[in-house]
Amino acid sequence: MRIFGEHEENTLRQFRNVAARAERAALMADGHLGYVMPIGGVAAYRDEVSVVGVGFDIACGNAAIRTDLHLSDFGPGGRESRVRLGAIADEISDVISFGLGRTNKADDAPVDHPLFEDPAWDAVPAGKRHDLLEKARAQLGTVGSGNHYVDVFADEGDRIWVGVHFGSRGFGHTVASAFLALGQGRQWGARVPEAEVILPLESPLGQDYYGLMELAGRYAYAGREWVVRKVVELIGGREQELVHNHHNFAWRETHYGETCIVVRKGATPAFPGQLGFIGGSMGDDAVIVRGAVPEPGSECEVLQTEALYSTVHGAGRLMSRTAARGKVERKTGRVIRPGRVSPEMMHEWVRRKGVVLRGGGLDESPHVYRRLPEVLAAQRGTIEILHTLRPLVVVMAGPDVFDPYRD
Repeated sequence: MRIFGEHEENTLRQFRNVAARAERAALMADGHLGYVMPIGGVAAYRDEVSVVGVGFDIACGNAAIRTDLHLSDFGPGGRESRVRLGAIADEISDVISFGLGRTNKADDAPVDHPLFEDPAWDAVPAGKRHDLLEKARAQLGTVGSGNHYVDVFADEGDRIWVGVHFGSRGFGHTVASAFLALGQGRQWGARVPEAEVILPLESPLGQDYYGLMELAGRYAYAGREWVVRKVVELIGGREQELVHNHHNFAWRETHYGETCIVVRKGATPAFPGQLGFIGGSMGDDAVIVRGAVPEPGSECEVLQTEALYSTVHGAGRLMSRTAARGKVERKTGRVIRPGRVSPEMMHEWVRRKGVVLRGGGLDESPHVYRRLPEVLAAQRGTIEILHTLRPLVVVMAGPDVFDPYRD
């Protein structure tokens, strides 16, 4: 059991409970309390998969593209560049759909993708299959809300990158909810408490879940790559390099000489040489990283092994959503209890950073997150930072956008 960084006791308690049921486990430095398994948790099982470990937003992940553009392509600097970046932010908001469904201008998402003909769909009850297929088609390439985003960055060489963060939307949420119910002896669609459900892969139920989970992974990849490429096209760039990872998923891997199922909940795979894109917050830098290539027998090799070749997926929350934004009566907008973050605090932070922001709620303010450089340092050399990405444009759903699949 390996723990990176420092964590609150309730997070550690939750992690120890998960570790007691797994073969091996690790907690990344961005860890915080989740449903049953902490965000940032990694657990290896022998021929089993944890439904709540993978989580509700199956295959949530990050994708980033390095373009052939440079910062100078947006103007000579100063007001002219900011006006151009503001226009880009507005166009992203107009073209890409945030929230629940595809509502904006772009309507060429790959809804005829071969994944919609995959035999794994047969695991969905016949009476539910058509509706789930239609929901999945309607939401493919929608970014959602909460901490999901589309960003335009400049790296240390002023090269322009586009990055996105979102997952399998209502499709993945429906699959997770259904197998959480089935694993507790209830029917598909029944509402049940969030509880640990570990399915043996040799069982029909385990096979059905794993097949649909992998399908949700293909779905998330298709949606993210469509959105990130659409934005590259929108800003007039061409793709030079793609970095793409899940961080809510289960993989069949070999560790300590044994084949196992590794569940990473809010953790990024980071095998030696493997690339990853890790976001910070709307007002902080992001990074492109690579799993370190260690000397045999070195401390780095030991740490990577104990981490199950995993790293952080972001900076990690320090504050709950309710603590950040307060409690507001939905119908009237009346503030029942003020939060710890004000609009002035959030906008002052992003203004000082020079970010053009569209959307974003107080519960996504930089104040609610750890600082990413500290989190990366706590991973103790198991990853290398290749590029530091400075946010220029951040586009998120507005705080009032309805979306039941926020995170």
